[in-house]
Formats: sequence, structure tokens, C-alpha cells
Amino acid sequence: MKLAIDAMGGDNAPKEIVLGAMKAVQAFSDIHITLVGDENKINETLSAHDRITVLHTTDVILGTDEPVKAVRRKKNASMVLAAQQVADGLADACISAGNTGALVAAGLFVVGRIEGIHRPALAPTLPTIGGEGFLLLDVGANADGKPEHLLQNAIMGSIYSEKVRGITKPRVGLLNIGTEEKKGNDLTKQTFELLKNANVNFVGNVEARDLLDGVADVVVTDGFTGNMVLKTIEGTALSMFKMLKTALMSSFKSKLAAAVLKPNLLTLKSTMDYSEYGGAALFGLKAPVIKAHGSSNGQSIYSAIRQTREMVSNDVGGLIKQTIENDKPEK
Repeated sequence: MKLAIDAMGGDNAPKEIVLGAMKAVQAFSDIHITLVGDENKINETLSAHDRITVLHTTDVILGTDEPVKAVRRKKNASMVLAAQQVADGLADACISAGNTGALVAAGLFVVGRIEGIHRPALAPTLPTIGGEGFLLLDVGANADGKPEHLLQNAIMGSIYSEKVRGITKPRVGLLNIGTEEKKGNDLTKQTFELLKNANVNFVGNVEARDLLDGVADVVVTDGFTGNMVLKTIEGTALSMFKMLKTALMSSFKSKLAAAVLKPNLLTLKSTMDYSEYGGAALFGLKAPVIKAHGSSNGQSIYSAIRQTREMVSNDVGGLIKQTIENDKPEK
């Protein structure tokens, strides 16, 4: 299995990307990784390994670049070349912690969309209390959505959750402002009707306040709403830990308590960090494209590689393609 990784994307590139890649090849004997980026900078961290190669380029897509223009104009950028490795059949999948919009554009224009998929969807796995997390899609690949887009999101999310996450008959929920069938706007009402008759385990509408309780294994929504939910969850978790830290450092007694609780707090922080579950998969493309968190460290990159390996091994893209073809109305 061959994976191409944008070594220059993200806040901690290339060091943490290289560390994650080295950990992955030690853990998985069946993968070969091509790191795409500045060879001199990569080699500052990279130890010689026969299953890691470097594709040299000094061009990089920045976080401030306009995504579509950058992908079209910076043909030799590390992210674009990683996607091109997939398009040319030299890699089975690609990973980047760089500009999200640019990665979506590279996925669409370079890797290509599965025939029959209207729009790709970006989907991270988010934590739940005492559970294994839930898949949220879309979180920003497309700001607007139509009922048929959300239906395909449910199908793609179900396939991924079953084949990669090992969930039998994953529960699919529709994010809404209430659980009643008639709640919501035109988009959610029309989507509800489609999901009721779809070949997925649809459990009805779910509310945002119940997401972390594990009310569903797959939650579908439009990209605009999904992105706000994602950022709200991330921001709330960070704020809560800051407030907790302030409280625990407020007195000598609380500092003693903090010393005792530190291992438990670190475990809790890791549980609430969705980057530990891997990256956000861009579903609907001909091959897996994974968006790692922009602030990824080596462990997060390793998790994204592990996730990507599972997607390739289980041929998630092929299963999505087959399912969409089987669901086409007869002419």
C-alpha cells in the first residue's frame, strides 16, 4: 500500500509529519510512504528507511492562499503533488494537514469525484461521552446542501462507519432543531423523507445538544451548519480546559488537587481531542483523501495514516461507488 503525504502542510510541518510517518512505518509493515516537500527540511528529522521516500519540492500552498486558484496555479505545491501521486496511480491515498479548501479543490480537480456522487463531503470523527465517537458530515466541503447531497452523505458515512470503524448497522441521524419529524427547514424536511426510505439505519432527527452523548453513529447536515458545530465543539472543549486550569491553579489546595488529578485530566483531554481519531475524510472521491488537523503533532499524523490505511484496505471508495451505481434508477 502506497500513501502520499504533504509534508509541508500544517502548523508543525515538516517535523511532526515526518515523525508521524516514521511511527506508522514501524507499526504497519504493509505501507510505503512518499513524503512530498522540501527534502532538506524533511531530512532534518527523517531517519533513513526503505519504506519512506521523499518527493522534493519547495512550493507550498499557504493557509492564506485562495484554494481553487492555488491548486490551479501552484502545480508543484506539495499538496497538489501528493494528490497527483494518487491520480497517476503511484499512491493509493493522500494526506495533508494544510489548507482545507485547497485540499478539497485538489481532491476534486486532481484525484476526481466518483461518478454519481453529486458533491464530496468532509467528515471527521468526533468524540462522545463513554463511547467511540460519531462521524459528522459535511463539515465544510460545501457550504450549501440539497436533500440528495445529504442522502449520499448518509450512505457514504454508513459504509465508512461499518467497514473502517467496525460498527454493525451504524445509526444515522439528521441534525435538526428538534427530534420531531416535521421540525426544521425545507432542507431537513425533504432530507428526512429521503432518509426514511433509504437503505440506511435512520434513527430520525437529532439535536446538537445530544451529539456528544452518542445519539447516533453518523450525523448528516449541510457543510455550513456542520462546520459551525465542529468549531463550537472544538472551541467549547478548549475553553472548558482553560477554565478548569484556571480554577485548579487558583490556590495551594487546588494545585495539590491538580497534581493528583493530572493523569485523569490528560486522559480526558486526549479523549476529547478529535484529531486522535484520525483526520477528516473527504468522501466521494475516487481514492481516499484525508485532511489532518492543522495543528497535528506526530501522534495525530500517525492516527491519520492508520485511518487511511483502513480505508484503502477496506476499499471504502469502491463500496461507495458500487452502492451509488446500484441505487441509480433504472432507465
